[in-house]
Amino acid sequence: MHPHSHLSEQEIQRREKLAELNKLGIDAYPAESFVINTSARDILTHYHAEKIEFKNVSLAGRIMSVRDMGKAAFAVLQDATGKIQVYIRRDDICKTDDKTLYDTVFKKLLDIGDIIGVSGFVFTTKMGETTIHVEEMKLLSKALKPLPIVKEKDGETFDAVTDPEFRYRQRYVDLIINPVVKDTFEKRTRLMNTIRKFYNDKGYLEVDTPVLQAIPGGAAARPFVTHHNTLDIPMYLRIANELYLKRLIVGGFDGVYEFSRNFRNEGMDRTHNPEFTVMELYVAYKDYDWMMDLTEELLEKIALELHGTTEVKVGDKLIDFKRPFKRITMFDAIKDHTGINISGMEEDELRAVCKQLKIEVDSNIGKGKLIDEIFSETCEAQFIQPTFITDYPVEMSPLTKKHRSKPGLVERFELMINGKELANAYSELNDPIDQRMRFEEQMKLMERGDDEAMFIDHDFLRALEYGMPPTAGIGIGIDRLVMIMTNQPSIQDVLLFPQMRPEAVAAQEAEFDDSNNA
Repeated sequence: MHPHSHLSEQEIQRREKLAELNKLGIDAYPAESFVINTSARDILTHYHAEKIEFKNVSLAGRIMSVRDMGKAAFAVLQDATGKIQVYIRRDDICKTDDKTLYDTVFKKLLDIGDIIGVSGFVFTTKMGETTIHVEEMKLLSKALKPLPIVKEKDGETFDAVTDPEFRYRQRYVDLIINPVVKDTFEKRTRLMNTIRKFYNDKGYLEVDTPVLQAIPGGAAARPFVTHHNTLDIPMYLRIANELYLKRLIVGGFDGVYEFSRNFRNEGMDRTHNPEFTVMELYVAYKDYDWMMDLTEELLEKIALELHGTTEVKVGDKLIDFKRPFKRITMFDAIKDHTGINISGMEEDELRAVCKQLKIEVDSNIGKGKLIDEIFSETCEAQFIQPTFITDYPVEMSPLTKKHRSKPGLVERFELMINGKELANAYSELNDPIDQRMRFEEQMKLMERGDDEAMFIDHDFLRALEYGMPPTAGIGIGIDRLVMIMTNQPSIQDVLLFPQMRPEAVAAQEAEFDDSNNA
């Protein structure tokens, strides 16, 4: 088979051009640094004709378009900050009789997508466009694959590449041709930095805890399992970091938090990815009421930092993060939306309610999961504005302190926004005897076939026996929060590299769909 048989015509031509460059002694991938002293955004924001500091600019970027005018050309370069026009004249970049750099290299051997460095001075064209007049040009990287064609006119983008299969799998190309995508990820970083500053200013310590764990704890979820060869034991990717952060509260820290990359071996959809980011915070001597107030303060601050207002557009809705948020108990929410008071019901009665509401449930799940299903199916989607759902049944919350005044309930809240859970928080259970009993109840559920029930973590129980102060804890789903704050409909739009099916499988499925639609 010919080595180039799998390549497109354009890819073959680009490789031939690369060979020509090599023959001319031009390194298409030079090793030395290229000195840059400005950016497209800096020039476009600050330049006017009198500004002498723009007489000697040096900038590098990707060629996005070229308009050939014979012995001169206009091109558009894109750097990390945006696009800028450059003017390249044959006699300016070829100051001797040798015109190879312009006539051969620039006009024949460079392509859209190639990365070049230019230096020169800034001027304004007759059309009023700020432009770099290029005096020196250097090839920095030859692109061997063509970019998808995206048409632009008057600053508007047409034919933007919208195929998610392409955009998520080849995010590097998506970022080049859909510049608005970069804005989402810059906002994501600003959001996380806002959270860091908010907690750091309050004296809480950012920490790192293990991702590879001997016992997966801190949540009800199915873990990824692997094997440690030296120790010859199974190991698990963390489903949460909660139990480690609580150990640190036992150890004497008053407030600790971590941006935790968690892994759950479960389904994938618009709000779930097998790996995702949760921020967990634990503060000693506080309770869940205090944590609600702190969470309101944090989210209001994030909205103001990213948008300058507490009102954030999400799809066709306007969500207001101005404090205070609405608060309602879980049982009251279910009663409001179904007319049924499930308070005090046992497992058989709850199964009957599920049947009445046409909610399908497995026979191996217990009371807590049944209540969770009823709430999820009938209530969750109704809460668009930020709402704290409080006071959960004890069976749903194995790590939460029993309610101070409501038997059978715990001091827990979940924050609902735009019909989805964004945060989960507790007055943390610090009674080691009660905690051991709760873990044992979870083991019974595991024996019944619930593959999300919790393992018993004996070391965590030992830590509690040394005494953990009363503590408030919260986990906030960072990916979902970014979706809301950047108005993105899918978790894949806020993860730089979302998990995808293997390419071969995806291609086969696409062929199957095409044949079925034919």
